[in-house]
Amino acid sequence: MKDSQIILGIDPGTLVMGYGLICANKSNVSLIEMGVLQLSKYEDHAERLKLIFNKVQSLIQLHKPVAVAIEAPFFGKNVQSMLKLGRAQGVAIAAAMVNGLNAAEYAPRKVKQSITGRGNATKEQVLSMLQHTFGAFDDVRFMDATDAVAVALCHHYQGGAIMAAMTPEKKIKSRKTTNWATFAAMNPDRVK
Repeated sequence: MKDSQIILGIDPGTLVMGYGLICANKSNVSLIEMGVLQLSKYEDHAERLKLIFNKVQSLIQLHKPVAVAIEAPFFGKNVQSMLKLGRAQGVAIAAAMVNGLNAAEYAPRKVKQSITGRGNATKEQVLSMLQHTFGAFDDVRFMDATDAVAVALCHHYQGGAIMAAMTPEKKIKSRKTTNWATFAAMNPDRVK
């Protein structure tokens, strides 16, 4: 696609990490790859973190994304689980930064709202919208992979990839000219 941007989406986890890569431009998005990194067979938490770092780094080096989008953890009751999830997220962010990319974080509610229009949508509703956008997925056994694709698509809808690819001078200029007409011109597929 002309003037296309590749976005890497990550659904961090210490047992299963989902990832998805999309290619997007102003009027079209396509799925490049999605999958999961199975970590449950590794007992050592440090080994899991190393595998997360290596996987994110290899995806970045292979596909050359302009942006990385990560789903922010939701706050649960189990403090130990939250700490481990935070470490997994931090390692993924570090892998992005080592490769010269910033990682944008999106709350699960923001991702759902961006994809379905409803912040309290179910995972199945998000999956349905993703299938409508990209076509049927071959394998949806692991919702972590589809969650990662949703995070990448959310980043695209928020204009993150466009901003990541801009020079600092263009970013300043674009902030001054942001209005409904600019949004409509940049997102014709989202305007009815």
